[in-house]
Amino acid sequence: IIILPNEKSVQQFHIYLGPQDLKQINLVNSEWAAIIHYGTFDFISHLLLKLLEFFYGLVHNWGLAIIILSIAVYFLLYPLTLKQMRSMKEMQALQPRIEQLRNEYKNNPQRLNKEILELYKEHKVNPLGGCLPLLLQMPIFFALYQALMRSVALKGAKFLWISDLAQPDRLGLPVALPFLGNTINILPILMMIGMFVQQKLSTASATGAHNEQQKIMLIVFPLMFGVIFYGMPAGLVLYWLINSILMLIYQVRISRPR
Repeated sequence: IIILPNEKSVQQFHIYLGPQDLKQINLVNSEWAAIIHYGTFDFISHLLLKLLEFFYGLVHNWGLAIIILSIAVYFLLYPLTLKQMRSMKEMQALQPRIEQLRNEYKNNPQRLNKEILELYKEHKVNPLGGCLPLLLQMPIFFALYQALMRSVALKGAKFLWISDLAQPDRLGLPVALPFLGNTINILPILMMIGMFVQQKLSTASATGAHNEQQKIMLIVFPLMFGVIFYGMPAGLVLYWLINSILMLIYQVRISRPR
């Protein structure tokens, strides 16, 4: 823009300052809805928020809406979860044979890998099959994380002892604890306990060197997730906790001797 002497140039801009609330933005200008973007999984984030709003309309509580959403996603992925659990159970049944092969071909890694692959092929077991439901959960998890972090829907929403589902579920303590202070987040701890029990069930039949690895993961895996989730919004942790509980219930069910 070139402004000559005794001339002026006027530029007008439309600016929105406010929460990332689609309803509020549509009241101002419906064409501005595109400014709300939830990252890589934007489409899934918008879909999850729509589902949450629908469930909230039924139960009028955001905590219950998140629980229903978690149950709905679980049953949506149930066929894959069923396949995962069966694959894990078949892998457990093959562990004694795999340990025998490890001892037999401990000095021949190529032959060991070949024999283990043949064993999987013979029993039609996919060692990576148990990872598929978790991989499918990841986009949903990240999409929900972005949605809850940026949306105002859960701001100040209460559920049980939780005063704000958009913040960690801080529960006050009468005394200060090392590293934690005078508050403690209950949901991540409950999630760690559930994951520990789930890992314990999945490693019950492991033997030998594999058993030692599983014992390490029994502690490391839940602890790692607990650290990651500890400072996350309570609504997100609640979603993952309910999913973990449903997985645990099903695992207990299929682990019963018939």
